[in-house]
Amino acid sequence: MKRIIILLLLSLPVMAFAHGGEDHGDAKKTTAASTSYFSTEAFSDKYELLLRYSPITPGKETILKLFISEFDTNKPIDSATLNITVSGNPNLKVVVSRIEKGIYELKTTFPEKKAYSLVVSINSYAGIDLIQLNNIETGKELNVAATENTAHTHWYSSNWFFGLIGLLIGLIVMFFINKTRSRKIIATAIILFCLLPTATYNSVSAHDGHDEAGAKKSGGSSTIFMVEKETQFLFNIQTQKIGTGDFNESSVLLGTVTAAPQGRAVIQSPQAGKIISLRVTPGQRVGKGQVVAVIEQQVDAGTQISIISQSNSVNAEYEAAKAQYERLKAIEDIAAKKDITEAKARYESAKRNKALFDANTGRNTGNTKAITLTSPVSGVVGTFNYAIGAVVNGGETLFEITNLEQVFVEAQVFTADVEKMKSATAFTTTSNTDTATYKLKMVSTAQAVNAGNQSQKVVFELINPKGQFKIGENINVRMTGSSVVRQVVIPNEAIAEVNGKPAIFIKDKAEQYSISFIVKGESNDKFTVVTKGTEDGERIVTANVYQMKMMYLNQ
Repeated sequence: MKRIIILLLLSLPVMAFAHGGEDHGDAKKTTAASTSYFSTEAFSDKYELLLRYSPITPGKETILKLFISEFDTNKPIDSATLNITVSGNPNLKVVVSRIEKGIYELKTTFPEKKAYSLVVSINSYAGIDLIQLNNIETGKELNVAATENTAHTHWYSSNWFFGLIGLLIGLIVMFFINKTRSRKIIATAIILFCLLPTATYNSVSAHDGHDEAGAKKSGGSSTIFMVEKETQFLFNIQTQKIGTGDFNESSVLLGTVTAAPQGRAVIQSPQAGKIISLRVTPGQRVGKGQVVAVIEQQVDAGTQISIISQSNSVNAEYEAAKAQYERLKAIEDIAAKKDITEAKARYESAKRNKALFDANTGRNTGNTKAITLTSPVSGVVGTFNYAIGAVVNGGETLFEITNLEQVFVEAQVFTADVEKMKSATAFTTTSNTDTATYKLKMVSTAQAVNAGNQSQKVVFELINPKGQFKIGENINVRMTGSSVVRQVVIPNEAIAEVNGKPAIFIKDKAEQYSISFIVKGESNDKFTVVTKGTEDGERIVTANVYQMKMMYLNQ
């Protein structure tokens, strides 16, 4: 019975009331966020200026920090010539000193408690300009305020009130259980109280000072975040002012790098034999006709006897023809001219036969002959399959020589891209090694269709590949169309993926950035059309976007 009573009490609904944004515990104070400095900023079409300073005491020397960067790119301006004066106070002197790239220190004394303005004359590689920094307030303290909120509770929203109600209900239930002693009633009561919801009532009220309408929201978190100028310069955060421009739509084809017909050679053994010399090493560059290996061919006894017999016959004929020609040459005055001519012809024929026989049989050493292998192309030697002393059979590959200065690309073109390919103005690809863009030239159109996927194979030649592509490497061939659209385009490197969505970072102020999730349109190897998420004239981050993404996620 006691266990049943405990279960009933635990199953009673618990209701809690709280006002959103208030802590009704022991701590009743909410401290407002404070800043460690004042700042003012100004910009022109060339420069962006940010002035930061601590609270200024009138009549005492104060130090201000000035940040100067290019307005469009956010690059720090270094070695600028600055002439700074106080507007309306020509007698106040401002001493300028360079701290580091893009950061300058200003020293001056403001005599009165009021708002001053600085007129900055800049002369640098970006040009000459005059910019005014306003509202430099003296005698003003930083906002470090603590507000105390008193909890406004009512008797009907007190936890003690609901505790007493729960206790009273429990006593009533115990009374009926003890009175009836009915198992059915006990079971019904347990089921009833278990099904009652345990509710937490939250009454959310907005407090003054929160501009919910003006704040940009994305998934419940603010899209605006602050990045100090020192951090921007440290991570080289660069921006670009975007605009509407002409864009050529393009498509991507999947291609595979293959060797050109005259750019790859397979060095094989023509006959069975033993490798006695390797004249090259892996990775060595060789020229066409260069000797790369020597193979010593082994022959059986019968073949060797036949070779020796033929050699003897050729040598005998050569010696006889030579002797006959020399004898007639010695008696040329009395010998018939016809006999001399015939002897000379016989001698020349025997000489050629002997040279041909010696070239084909090589250097006879016992029962072997040497075969010299030369490279038919210029290129780089690949890995070796055999070493010196290895016995190889005829037709076995020793190594390959590849010339990566000229390679082909075999691309698959599907039906949807066939018509686009006919009107394409350019074909390009990007190397994974140096991220450079290379042009392609179509050398062969499709002659057949793959029955498996209905794709067509097109062959391109890579123009000046510089050895950046490897045989068998998969690459994307970008096909640029002839149609031109005029839309807002941004560089591809400006797009980051945040929570699975494409996004860009927009510079709103000198130290204020915001993230914008975009809808992408057509793209090519450099630019992407944005149909939603950015506007003409905005400054977006184009360099070190990953660092901006990390700063946003860690805010």
